Amino acid sequence: MSDTPAWHERSGQLTLGVAVRTIGAFASGWRMPGAHSDPADDASALKRVAAVAEAAAFDFLYFGDWLSTGADLEFTDPHLLVRTDPLSTPAFLAAVTSRIGLVGTVSLTYTEPYAAARTAASIDLLSEGRFGLNLLIGSDPRAAANFSATPAGTGAERFAVAEEYVNVLRGLWASVQPALFTRDAAAGRLIDSSRLRALEHHGDSFSVRGPLNTLPPVQGSVPFAFAGSSPRARIFAATVAEVYLASPSSLGEAIKAYRDISVLVEAAGRARGDLKVVAPLLPIVAPTRRAAQELYDQLVSLTVLHGDAGAPDLSILGAHRSAAHITQLVGLPLSEREFDDPVTPADSLRFNTVGRKLLEIDEKRSGRVIGSRRAPTYRHLLVAQLIDAPVLVGSPSDIADTMETWYRSSAVDGFTILSAYLHEQFESFAELVVPELRRRGLFRSTYEGSTLREHLRAAAPGTTAGDSAVVGDAPVVGDLPAAGDSPAVGDSPAEARRSCDTGTPS
Repeated sequence: MSDTPAWHERSGQLTLGVAVRTIGAFASGWRMPGAHSDPADDASALKRVAAVAEAAAFDFLYFGDWLSTGADLEFTDPHLLVRTDPLSTPAFLAAVTSRIGLVGTVSLTYTEPYAAARTAASIDLLSEGRFGLNLLIGSDPRAAANFSATPAGTGAERFAVAEEYVNVLRGLWASVQPALFTRDAAAGRLIDSSRLRALEHHGDSFSVRGPLNTLPPVQGSVPFAFAGSSPRARIFAATVAEVYLASPSSLGEAIKAYRDISVLVEAAGRARGDLKVVAPLLPIVAPTRRAAQELYDQLVSLTVLHGDAGAPDLSILGAHRSAAHITQLVGLPLSEREFDDPVTPADSLRFNTVGRKLLEIDEKRSGRVIGSRRAPTYRHLLVAQLIDAPVLVGSPSDIADTMETWYRSSAVDGFTILSAYLHEQFESFAELVVPELRRRGLFRSTYEGSTLREHLRAAAPGTTAGDSAVVGDAPVVGDLPAAGDSPAVGDSPAEARRSCDTGTPS
């Protein structure tokens, strides 16, 4: 067998999650006719998304976080302006769902481990074993200004804190046993006190006596999710996480990164299948490719740019949304073009490398070709530069083709689906793409388990080859193979919030 698996070599089924952004994942999505655009009505929107996702047997709903806001987000990432808390929301949805997993986010910098352990165990109990916890490491200046805690400095320090944090979480969950309550009415004994014991953790960053004052998670240990592209982040994910939120920029890069993290998982004494590598995907789907391209064109036309008729003041964003910016960016610094002017063959010949790359991106999204009746416009090129999310435009077969290729090539184990806007686009994916994936044998028709850990087919800590219940039992960093030096993806705060909403990448 070759080192690089062919697309047909891998069998099995996808892991599918929903990255929930009620205001939409495309900056102009909220302007689409009928789109959800009122955060005051998010309770209804969340329940509708959850019902559709559960009916389609998605593995989980994912709720990221971003611990600050500002007026500039109105035009770049409107879904981050306001949002419901990513721990309260899974607890809310636990009451209106019965099978789908619910993944919330906790900031390790701004949340004490005892509070996180208590909340996670409580939601897992209320959801009957369907909760997962995304671990947010580090901070950014805007978030730091909202809290009194001081973030750990270097990458090594952050991960040392994170490893200790995970140890404390798992220790607290083990400090109270499920059979604590004996309820012996005759003897007058409600509990077996031997099943309640102090943790007495005294480490470099945390001192926690314990025990936890909730019952332990139904799943024993709540599954962890984690995002981060640095080599150290991959080691951390391979050691402790059940879901790794990757953001590869190409299929080739994804295959290499998948191979690298597989080595790290096994070096940590875990079975390869205990970590699911999932990538974000923003599909714009319609019954036909042309109809999907027309939806994309509409989203492009609704993107607010400098000089648009009736456009608000965009000075807060600088000059990079102007026609002058895009002509300079593509290599025509002295040319005057309007946003809706088509790119002519003569102009395209003068484009630099960036301009040619933007033409390529737009052709994949919009189907527009230089010299044709549907030529790309300078507006299309600027939107291709502004919207760096993993946009995929096409028919159900087009979308499924890409997902199948990435899965069967061992580039990912699955995807978190972003929707350009609610509710039409997410429901179109569930109604059109999911059945196509099932037809190809890539996704189940019904749930096969009842807990998130069962959906992920991941063993609980301490039950795999390494028998390690805590991070400290895993091989030390120096004993693990290097994660490789492929280009990092999502290493700026803007890219991080667009892909996973996990904060500053590590």
